[in-house]
Amino acid sequence: MLMTIGAALLFLAPLLLGVAILIPGAPEIALSRRRPFAFDPPSRLTRLANLTVGALDRFLAARNVRLYNREALETAGVRLTQAEFIVLVIAGAIVGALVGLVIGVPAVSVLLVILAPFVGHLVLGFLAGKRRAKFDQQLGDTLQLLAGGLRAGHSILRAIDAAAAESQSPTSEEMRRVITETSLGRDLLASLTDTSERMKNEDFVWIAQAIQINREVGGNLAEVLDQVNETIRERSEIKGHIKALAAEGKFSAYILIAMPIGIVLMLMAVNPGYMDAMFTHPLGWAMMAGSVVLMTIGSLWMRKIIDLKF
Repeated sequence: MLMTIGAALLFLAPLLLGVAILIPGAPEIALSRRRPFAFDPPSRLTRLANLTVGALDRFLAARNVRLYNREALETAGVRLTQAEFIVLVIAGAIVGALVGLVIGVPAVSVLLVILAPFVGHLVLGFLAGKRRAKFDQQLGDTLQLLAGGLRAGHSILRAIDAAAAESQSPTSEEMRRVITETSLGRDLLASLTDTSERMKNEDFVWIAQAIQINREVGGNLAEVLDQVNETIRERSEIKGHIKALAAEGKFSAYILIAMPIGIVLMLMAVNPGYMDAMFTHPLGWAMMAGSVVLMTIGSLWMRKIIDLKF
């Protein structure tokens, strides 16, 4: 009996082995799918930056310091906190100091470190101006979206929400902000007025006033917005003509401003030792400071001449 069972097991063993080899196994699952997803640990530089930003944020909050306020950052479209932007400015100052040390001119290092905070404000102003100009260019399309939404039977808030969903930045961001503020209980006119002041757009003030007058006396707001849109487009056409006429003056101003800097760089490249006295002697420092002051005054003067108001 035992011999028979043993012979049967010896006979079945090769069969079971063959079945195990021939039958396809279960598909292999990637390791990343068998374990919960985990982010890669931050690098040392990231941890250092986070610690620096946190410490600086606590320092500024304790002393109520506002070097770069939140409104300026939001207007410029910079999605950073004040502490994060200040860390970037400090990093830029360090890079400028290293550049001055590499070229062997300590005065340049000191000058770049001193100018770093002012450059930060200039960058925010440039980004804010660019964002406002883009908002002004998109205003005609925004009015068309608002008028179309009103003709479709939507309320003004629903039309603004649709314009926010279908517009591009920065119009979408500003319209979404209006919707959020009104949802929290703020008056629509106040929110629209703040938007016009933040974007420094006089045309948007007309839109806010037209909406407010319509809410008080009634009427066909879509036709009113169409008329406002036509007026704004005519003003935009006049702006384009003025910019074209003032382009020559702006280009001349850019050349006159860049010419002294270009000459100095050319002399330093052709004959590096030629400008050493300018950077090492006190009289050279005074001459550079005077040149910067005179160039600044001349730049502001020419900007005032070609900046036409209408």
